[in-house]
Amino acid sequence: MSTYSRWIELEGAVNVRDLGGLTTIDGRTTRFGRVLRSDNLQALTHSDVRTLLGDYGLTDVIDLRSGPEVQLEGPGPLNRVLAVTIHHLSLFSEDGENTGAAAGSPTVDVDKALPWQLRSRDGDEHDRSLRLYLSYLEERADSVVTALRVMSRTRGAALVHCAAGKDRTGVVCALALETVGVRREEIIADYVQTGERLEAILARLRASDTYSADLDSRPADTHLPDPAIMEKFLAAVDEQHGGVLGWLTEHGWDEDDTRALRARFLD
Repeated sequence: MSTYSRWIELEGAVNVRDLGGLTTIDGRTTRFGRVLRSDNLQALTHSDVRTLLGDYGLTDVIDLRSGPEVQLEGPGPLNRVLAVTIHHLSLFSEDGENTGAAAGSPTVDVDKALPWQLRSRDGDEHDRSLRLYLSYLEERADSVVTALRVMSRTRGAALVHCAAGKDRTGVVCALALETVGVRREEIIADYVQTGERLEAILARLRASDTYSADLDSRPADTHLPDPAIMEKFLAAVDEQHGGVLGWLTEHGWDEDDTRALRARFLD
């Protein structure tokens, strides 16, 4: 796996990379320019938009942010591009609880949007993050399945993102890569790769009133993605559902979906 050629350098987003170039267990390789992953997109420049449209043929954005995040941060300039479809697929329960929507002042549960800000140096955080990641599957199976179906059936490239491009994006990308047969060590390495851009990600989040609170309450190294968390998450899905395909099948995914996703990703 190349850790450098997969990065996409943009002015208005810092954690953007291509899910191409990853090796499957049967020796195949994921295609470049099919599925991208990113942090928040609201600050994309005109040049960034031209790059995504011209160089990657972007047609679909999978926005995993919660409703309050979209309201407070805004969906970004791609929302104004007619050639791009925005799919808002929150991974949080959207029942109005803790959003303040009824009062006209939405709030974001930053502890869920950026769970790593509270990381401790012991094993408790692994359990906390594991519970959060599994909650995406328990609370928003509809969003997860739809996100993978969007990836498999786009006209051009699909881009999946959340706020930092780490947790929600990391889980959805891991599920997609597992489904197409990418080697697990490469899935985990892709998750960890966000750490290479941690300083720039934190700078962007600190500049936003939505996410800035308490980001500096812990040492910087505690924000790094921990490979053990993704490893435990995938192992839990194996144990509880017989693997990612088992979980997907429980929620309406079928063989045609798997074939479509693999055809989209693989040479």
